[in-house]
Amino acid sequence: MITNELISPQSIVVVGGSDDTSKPGGNALRNLIETGYNGQLYVVNPKSQEVQGVRAYAHVDDLPQVECAILAIPAKLCPQAVEILCRDKGCRAVIIFSAGFHEDGPEGAQLENRIADTVNKYGASLIGPNCIGVITNHYAGVFTKPVSNISPKGVDIISGSGATVVFIMEEAVRRGLNFSHVFSVGNCAQIGVEECLEYLDETYVHGESSPVKLLYIESINNPQKLYRHARSLTLKGARIAAIKAGYSEEGSRAATSHTGALATPDEAVKALFAKAGIVRVYNRTELVDMASIFSLPAPKGRNIAIITHAGGPAVMLTDVLSSHGINIPHLQGPKADALLEKLYHGSSVANPIDCLATGTKEQLGHIIDACNNDFDEIDSMAVIFGSPGLSDMTETYNFIREKMAASRKPIYPILTSVLNAGDAIRKFRADGGICFVYECAFAEAFVRMCKMYEGVSDDFLHPDINFPLILDVINSSPDGYLPPQKVQALLDAAGINRAKESVASTLEEAKTAAAEIGYPLVMKVVGPVHKSDVGGVVLGVKDEQALEKEFGRMMNIKNTTGVLLQPYLSGREVFIGAKKEGGFGTMVMCGLGGIFVEALGDVVGAKIPFSPAYAHEMIKKLRGYKIIQGIRGEEGVNEVIFAEMVSRVATLCHYAPEIIEMDINPLLGNSVNLTAVDARIRIKRND
Repeated sequence: MITNELISPQSIVVVGGSDDTSKPGGNALRNLIETGYNGQLYVVNPKSQEVQGVRAYAHVDDLPQVECAILAIPAKLCPQAVEILCRDKGCRAVIIFSAGFHEDGPEGAQLENRIADTVNKYGASLIGPNCIGVITNHYAGVFTKPVSNISPKGVDIISGSGATVVFIMEEAVRRGLNFSHVFSVGNCAQIGVEECLEYLDETYVHGESSPVKLLYIESINNPQKLYRHARSLTLKGARIAAIKAGYSEEGSRAATSHTGALATPDEAVKALFAKAGIVRVYNRTELVDMASIFSLPAPKGRNIAIITHAGGPAVMLTDVLSSHGINIPHLQGPKADALLEKLYHGSSVANPIDCLATGTKEQLGHIIDACNNDFDEIDSMAVIFGSPGLSDMTETYNFIREKMAASRKPIYPILTSVLNAGDAIRKFRADGGICFVYECAFAEAFVRMCKMYEGVSDDFLHPDINFPLILDVINSSPDGYLPPQKVQALLDAAGINRAKESVASTLEEAKTAAAEIGYPLVMKVVGPVHKSDVGGVVLGVKDEQALEKEFGRMMNIKNTTGVLLQPYLSGREVFIGAKKEGGFGTMVMCGLGGIFVEALGDVVGAKIPFSPAYAHEMIKKLRGYKIIQGIRGEEGVNEVIFAEMVSRVATLCHYAPEIIEMDINPLLGNSVNLTAVDARIRIKRND
């Protein structure tokens, strides 16, 4: 629970504050003073009556009423101090820097639990313990440096690691970014990443609140809360980038299906982030890159002009952007010719627009104006402008900043000369400009931003799904793998086209089924999980004689309870699966089928439910997408039908949360139709 006293306290006490700014209590007090906290400020220090010009009290018992307390004292002293502060002094916000709690073992955990019980009892907020503190628009309650300018439109950061958020802030300040909120949650005794995001969501006002949210997450304690508030924020217009550190292989611990092996916790994180609209990055530099580009206007399309006076960086930028589907339109015609006339001989306006190393500020202005007014095919501009060290770039960079402010189309400056133009870059940032140094880092951030604007998925549910039948099948089945007849019933209820099939436990039943289905046949054992591994799959059974021979052999395979008969079909093999991954919920995956799903692991997943259109975007992300399209004269798979089936499986799993693993593999498809040939479904209640 985040109280108003945590965000905008009228009074703050630093318990353990001192004149020694090399210690957390001392430096936290200095930060509060230097950043202009205008509320009532107190210190608890038994050795002094005044600390850094602030009145000091010997003990928390001596304090007047106070709204927020920052504790920088030994862990063993914290529980009693928190009890007095909350019970007697009206304190409703507590920030604990101190370590020595649950990270240190059972005794520390006991101390932490006592504190959590106390703040919960009195309706107070608790940040930490073992954290660097909090920054809001009203105060800087941290013991670390740097503390940049605090601005309502600055960046919001939530971090599960104190040291990491310091490093992120260092890089962000160097880039010229400001902050609105910084939450270092530490041990998350009461408030974690999810609760901070909840607060930012519930208080978000588009156009007034910070539009940029950065997350550093080591453990997701409440995936559904994280998803709910992240998605709410992105739908409101906020932009979120996150690092999820600590990849885990636990998801494959006992997997018995293709999906179970592939749908790891990290895949679940990817699926959650994608549906919520969170841009996932993998290091601090990428995170700050995203904050930088999020802090600039967004383009309306994927067509970009690259403006440069250095050919090499422009070529590298073009390579990265174009390889990720960003368009660099070729500029030609009378308007392009008119622009070229304003540049030095040897320049090029084809795009990249190269005004040469000798290009002037005025020529740069002509190029930007032309991209704004003459070339409708351009949505944004990347301006690469460094310096050979022959002149001061301050005036030029100030000119670029002015053009950025006035431009109808976004301008992304890439100011590459960190030594030759270092002073000019620093002034550019000090004056409120945001820029990049490395063209390829910009490209990666730009691509991620553009992909984000493809939009989060909706919670689409197919209206023609037979929910009563789904409910009947689930309620009438024990936990475990469903028998073929019930798998068939669920596929039928979901509207998933399947091969005609029958299960036989006697030879006579098999002959009757074969006569109804027609030869040639596919025969599969019922019972063993991995049918192929035990010789439990036979293709192209042509006649009754072959049927008799194979039926007898297959019924003697260990754990076999029957034989499933299907028509022998052909086509491209694809795959759909589902996996319930703890608190993340169910993820549906798709990819190439048959042996390819294991050999290549080329699958994409999404958090359920979602629409066929979203499923189609998933399919396009497969590395083997060209195979699905059809390649070198080979017939592909009907993408519309494939996407429809993937979305229907998502709806089925939504209506049947008891499904914890599901494989439809293979589905045989061509340009006309798609048929489920084999499927397994495992259910478990109260999971």
